[in-house]
Amino acid sequence: MEMDMEFLRKLPTPKELKEQFPVSEKIAAIKADRDRQIREIFEGKDGRLLLIIGPCSADNEEAVIDYISRLRTVQDKVADKIFMIPRIYTNKPRTIGMGYKGMLHQPDPEKKEDMLKGIIAIRDLHTRAVNETGFTCADEMLYPENHRYLSDLLSYVAIGARSVEDQQHRLTASGVGIPAGMKNPTGGDISVMMNSIIAAQHGHMFLYRGWEVKTPGNPYAHAILRGYVDKFGRNMPNYHYEDLQNLLEHYQEVNESAQTKLVNPAVIIDTNHSNSGKRFAEQIRISKDVMHSCKVSEDVHKLVKGLMIESYIEDGAQKVSEHCYGKSITDPCLGWEKTEKLIYELAELW
Repeated sequence: MEMDMEFLRKLPTPKELKEQFPVSEKIAAIKADRDRQIREIFEGKDGRLLLIIGPCSADNEEAVIDYISRLRTVQDKVADKIFMIPRIYTNKPRTIGMGYKGMLHQPDPEKKEDMLKGIIAIRDLHTRAVNETGFTCADEMLYPENHRYLSDLLSYVAIGARSVEDQQHRLTASGVGIPAGMKNPTGGDISVMMNSIIAAQHGHMFLYRGWEVKTPGNPYAHAILRGYVDKFGRNMPNYHYEDLQNLLEHYQEVNESAQTKLVNPAVIIDTNHSNSGKRFAEQIRISKDVMHSCKVSEDVHKLVKGLMIESYIEDGAQKVSEHCYGKSITDPCLGWEKTEKLIYELAELW
């Protein structure tokens, strides 16, 4: 037997989909300007705090646009302190591979998978976000070969804890042209994450979507601390002051080597996942704890570029069948009232 796969239909290439659903000159100009500002934050030229904020997964287009429109109003009020990159996560990794895998797979969470409708739906959602709110957004690069479907719309990508050791993710991150956050693996080994950053910041030649490609390296590849799970299955945080100092030392050790140099040392703190034990309300306390660490040490302040917060319209999470508007169907999220209050508090603390 050669391969046990049923080839259902050939999907449009990213080039074909972009030709069918092109970005406007307005969108291209917004993305170019926002990309420049984000680069300047990572370079230390702009001292604002990045907030990569939004639902765990983008399961409902109207609710996501509603949520992001609310963020727009708040962003305008804190623009001197905070730069927001909304999360529109259209892929959802599953620990055991079962269940809802995100809008790319299921544009309607209650219907069967439809990848053709999915690639159109995620491009439409990201396009609407820019057109209606002026926000270019973040997504997780769960499947490296799919990134080009959105590459002219995104301003940030994250490489997940289960993907960060994968060579294809590392090599692709070296050529995405926007900041790529590399999460520490679920086991917590910081050296694995650092190796991913080194790989992503350097150029490579490799096979991508049937092409031999060459990348220049991504100077904006950086760390994301998301906590980890110990050998007893317990969630262990890694956002504390000591953890940030430890990461700073890891960056310094890498740069003391004659063979490996990293530019723009940076970290984003994921306030949910194993850092909060998925207790969504803890994100408020964790965010403020990180702000305090930045006040204690100027070096830590320079290293910390922002926070990643899982937030939606309603607190918590629900089953797909419950149909509560603006409530997560995957990981529990911080509701809007708490989110808005937290953003204003962070603007005061930063």
